[in-house]
Amino acid sequence: VSNAGVGMAGPLECQSLAAMQSLMDTNFFGLVRLVKEVLPDMKRRRGGHIVVISSIMGLQGIVFNDIYAASKFAVEGFCESLVVQALRFNVAISLVEPGPVTTEFEAKVYEEAERADYSRTDPETADIFTNLYLRNSKDVFASLGQTPEDIAEHTLRVIEAARPPFRHQTNAAYTPMAALKHADPSGTLMTDAFYKLVFKYDAVLRLSLR
Repeated sequence: VSNAGVGMAGPLECQSLAAMQSLMDTNFFGLVRLVKEVLPDMKRRRGGHIVVISSIMGLQGIVFNDIYAASKFAVEGFCESLVVQALRFNVAISLVEPGPVTTEFEAKVYEEAERADYSRTDPETADIFTNLYLRNSKDVFASLGQTPEDIAEHTLRVIEAARPPFRHQTNAAYTPMAALKHADPSGTLMTDAFYKLVFKYDAVLRLSLR
């Protein structure tokens, strides 16, 4: 089970390349290093199961989560490319894809975001992040956040499955969001929906979450 991860949220201009590289080293290359260690023996034994804790943000990018989403997209692409070869050796790969989970991990990311310096971006972007994104995120976590125990139960079901799924989403509330990309290959439907949700109907979003 690969579960190591760090988070990052905020305007792109305010994040250093060193911090981005450190995040990728943990979230993506940490997984790669683990798989390189365990896969050869699993192939020799012709049996094994690699379970990766990914994220719904590996399927759908979310505003102000550019680098974190990029790391999870990399995880998803890596596993999707590897799974067919692995199956040839009777090795299963499963991606567990949670939405928001109420943990110290998430709390730390948002506490750091609230204290960060946003002078390197323009005032409008800083205002959107602090007064729209952070405020809405608190409502999202309060309304839709899962507990670590819930994610553990989902992961256990994936591990014990007779035929382990390649992808397993833990929160049904996020299935329509991910489905928007498949409904319109041009990306227009998904982009328009998220733009309106963030900038036109944010008050309705907060009310519905509460």
